[in-house]
Amino acid sequence: MHPTDSNLKLLYGEKEIAKRVKELAKEISRDYAGKQVHFICVLKGGVTFLADLIREITIPVTFDFFSVSSYSGSTESSGVVRITKDLDDDIESKHVIILEDIVDTGLTLNYIKNNVSSRKVASLALATFLERPHRRKVKLDIDYTGFVIPDVYVVGYGLDFAQKHRQYKAVYAMTQLTNQDI
Repeated sequence: MHPTDSNLKLLYGEKEIAKRVKELAKEISRDYAGKQVHFICVLKGGVTFLADLIREITIPVTFDFFSVSSYSGSTESSGVVRITKDLDDDIESKHVIILEDIVDTGLTLNYIKNNVSSRKVASLALATFLERPHRRKVKLDIDYTGFVIPDVYVVGYGLDFAQKHRQYKAVYAMTQLTNQDI
């Protein structure tokens, strides 16, 4: 499905995304050779990235979901992180990769990282589909990054605005917000 909204400008197409996801899967498979990786996918935006990534990984994987809220229907993170769904699985002694759709300020991912690392994991890495490092408010070392993007609000490939636009197979910049978007 391709959007017809003139407020959306293509940033990354389907083929470019597929190629980058395969590259990340290869890196992770190489880095964790001989081990099993347990992904913690941050809902909801990370689901598309997780599904595509694990189908390309060549080592054993398991996964679980963590849901937090820090946007509350806005285009800016509030900075206040609220857990809305905790993990179902025990992650002690597992090699964990936290998987995010996008990292902006880093406040949400930093909160999740601290929460997960307190659970006695064997190792912990961070992966994100998109990253805006120039908006960072906390120091975070991201181990696996799909794309570094400019300071624009993006939708598609699981990313949304007010629960809309997630279904697009590509990533688009929203050039302006309208009442229809809200």
